Amino acid sequence: MSQPTSLSRRLTARTVAIGALAATVFAVAGCAGSEPAPASTSTSSAAAAEKGGPLDLASVCPATVVMQQDWQPESEHGAMYNLVGEGYTVDTDKKTVTGPLVVDGTDTGVKIEVRSGGPAVNFQPVPALMYLDTDILIGAVNTDAAIVADADQPTVAVTSQLTYSPQILMWDPESHDGAETIEEAAADGDPIVTSGDVIPNLLLSQGIITESQIDTSYEGTPQRFVSDPKILQQGFATAEPYIYENEIAQWGKPVGYQLLSDLGYSIYPEPLAVRKADVTDQADCLKKLVPIMQQSQIDFLDAPEHGNAVILDLVEQYDTGWTYSEGVAEFSVAQQKDLGIVVNDEASGVFGQFDPDRIASIVSEFTPFLVTAGSISEDAAAAIDPESLYTNEFIDASIKMD
Repeated sequence: MSQPTSLSRRLTARTVAIGALAATVFAVAGCAGSEPAPASTSTSSAAAAEKGGPLDLASVCPATVVMQQDWQPESEHGAMYNLVGEGYTVDTDKKTVTGPLVVDGTDTGVKIEVRSGGPAVNFQPVPALMYLDTDILIGAVNTDAAIVADADQPTVAVTSQLTYSPQILMWDPESHDGAETIEEAAADGDPIVTSGDVIPNLLLSQGIITESQIDTSYEGTPQRFVSDPKILQQGFATAEPYIYENEIAQWGKPVGYQLLSDLGYSIYPEPLAVRKADVTDQADCLKKLVPIMQQSQIDFLDAPEHGNAVILDLVEQYDTGWTYSEGVAEFSVAQQKDLGIVVNDEASGVFGQFDPDRIASIVSEFTPFLVTAGSISEDAAAAIDPESLYTNEFIDASIKMD
């Protein structure tokens, strides 16, 4: 497996391991059926937005607002799927869903199309897709991916959705004397198994692990963790803890884990971004659309039933081998709230707003790791202006989580 170009890119192998492979080798329960469900064909019952009002997008946005995700449908992407109204249609070849863009029962007058990432696009980075197909208005672009693409495919983040990364290292509590932190679990010198060297090098720079513990051979399968429970392994707080305890029969017990964001893994995960030129060219649309996206994330976490139903339907219809049960979907929502993965911006108190100091810190602290990994040249790294990676211009400062 090649080195990912983004620190937090979803693992190629994870689709196999926590999907089809885990289903067959480790008897994963709750998988989607093999027969795809028919696409929804009912018409929208949503009321039309007030003409010229904040939810009327018809006069300022494209007729179809295309949004590109970086992975297959899951509850971490709930804000997008929550806006897909009744009567949506599914393209099972292109792995896209299209329907009326509906906000809390109000039809905005445009359609939304959400495109799946990962295997659906041959694992191409979202910035590359956005520049290949200018129909895409919004893309989910991790801060590190934006840094890597900045020289040739610059994107500007317009609002965050997940505030902190759900990435974790996980371990077997029984094999690590009930350890509650990564530092405690790693203290005995056991391998830190990841798919790339950025995360272990971050821990190495803090003196939490030694160089001899770095093992970048992780391919996404649960087999090694089950057979060698002394290792620490990367994962996502919104998925693996539930899956290992409830859906992998040969494990079937809790894992210990800690968020890497606790230890300085501070990137913004999957903030919504546009091409640099569209900050100006699509400004009228973004003035209305960005607050809708801010509120949609909050609404989804408060009432995830519709968004999760769309996600689960799409997983079944796309039929890629990626399995995503209702239990995982519900667990993801709970973890996003309970672990503080989705919270107001600490600096401003506004949901979805970017902290300039945090962006600057991400660039200064993580760019050297990206240079070392060969994802970006030293010259390109030196040319990056942190302020060019984001804008708070379209943020509605009144939108806050309770």
